[in-house]
Amino acid sequence: MSSVAARLERLPFCGFHKRLLFMGGLGYTFDAMDSSSMAFVLPAISKAWALTSFQTGLIASSTYTGFLFGALLAGLCGDRFGRRFVMVTALIIFCIASLISSQMDHWQTFYSVRIFAGFGAGAESAIVAPFLSEFVARKYRGAFTGALAGFFAVGYVLSAALGNLIIPHMEGGWRVVVVITSLPIFILLWWRRSLPESPRWLESRGRLVEANATLDRIEAQVRKEGKSFEPVPASIAHSVTAQHASSFFGNLGAIWSHKLRRTTAMSWAMWFAIAFSYYAFFTWIPSLLIQHGMTITKSFGFSLLMYVAQIPGYLSAAYLNERFGRQATIAGYMVLGGLSAVGMAMSDSTWQIAVAGICLSFFMNGTFGGVYAYTPEIFPTHLRATGVGTSSSFGRIGAVIAPIMVGMIYPVLGFAGVFGITTCVLLVGALTVLILGVPTRGLALEDISVAREGSGPADVPLNARGSDA
Repeated sequence: MSSVAARLERLPFCGFHKRLLFMGGLGYTFDAMDSSSMAFVLPAISKAWALTSFQTGLIASSTYTGFLFGALLAGLCGDRFGRRFVMVTALIIFCIASLISSQMDHWQTFYSVRIFAGFGAGAESAIVAPFLSEFVARKYRGAFTGALAGFFAVGYVLSAALGNLIIPHMEGGWRVVVVITSLPIFILLWWRRSLPESPRWLESRGRLVEANATLDRIEAQVRKEGKSFEPVPASIAHSVTAQHASSFFGNLGAIWSHKLRRTTAMSWAMWFAIAFSYYAFFTWIPSLLIQHGMTITKSFGFSLLMYVAQIPGYLSAAYLNERFGRQATIAGYMVLGGLSAVGMAMSDSTWQIAVAGICLSFFMNGTFGGVYAYTPEIFPTHLRATGVGTSSSFGRIGAVIAPIMVGMIYPVLGFAGVFGITTCVLLVGALTVLILGVPTRGLALEDISVAREGSGPADVPLNARGSDA
């Protein structure tokens, strides 16, 4: 019998993958709605509860604090207990905590519950990409994962619409918005019924009967759709050695082993650079606009334009992931995003700031489209969730400290200096990806491990199941 990897690599893009994309994308949409809606909720609760600036800032940090720990534990648990279990559990935590937070009347309890909501959202966000990418053949994987990340932009656009259309015009409108972001609880039963565990993870745990049963169902659907199977490289037409379930600390040690430390260092640096820069830029853009005395500061149209620009940013990155490779896409978008930020800081007129802001949103979010596609590919199956989760968690540290550091630097260097320094962080991140990263375009996940260790994969076509193809 052929290996699980060979059977997955020969699958054409079919209805099963489209459903995966939609189900995973919905999760990202609601994650983004939840985190970004806080920008509209905070002014309302700050006024209603007479909060100090410190209390408001503390609540603003609650979601990101939860994200940090949620992403870390999701990765560790995803490799130990399975991707599907973690994703569904994280979604339950997120939904329940978000619903409860909508009923809070005191900032202390609201803050505490929002940490749990952020925990669930961060865990779900960190597990979706490594989970679903394991179902997709090398030919489509980069575009698939990049498009999957693009659903974040949909969530941002929806949160902007809800925040502007509901909160200002309804008594307690912020509670309604928070409830709406909790709606994915209604798709939980659908996911439980429809979403299988990753065959690659099952095989890595020696559960071949379950892995092959899942693949039998997927292949039956391919035949029903009248599609043909792809040839696969001979290098993956063999069984994977089952891995024993490691402890949490064992997995953490494994990603920093001699074989993976270079990859892990690159991934952590990449995530830190993009998260630090993203939140440094977008946290301080409103202040930049206020400094220029522009009415655009309170304009729903300007916010919406920046959010909408994220969508082509993600989709263009999904295309370029396959056209030029993940490393080139990530590094290129990092550099162009930094240049857009510098241009925005140096602009004098409203239209210049608007154009630079749209470009900044396009490129920075496009970078995430590359990062979400690239990170799951560079770690082996038995450590993939741990690698992605810890990288995402480390990036959240950058998201937490960026606004603080920028606040310290701004009085000395002004916006041009702040955005210039932050752009330098992006450039260092881009160079790290280019120098320490490994190529993944056109390679099966199993072949990437071989490439990382310095020998190229065999690329001889093979019919994975004989006459079935």
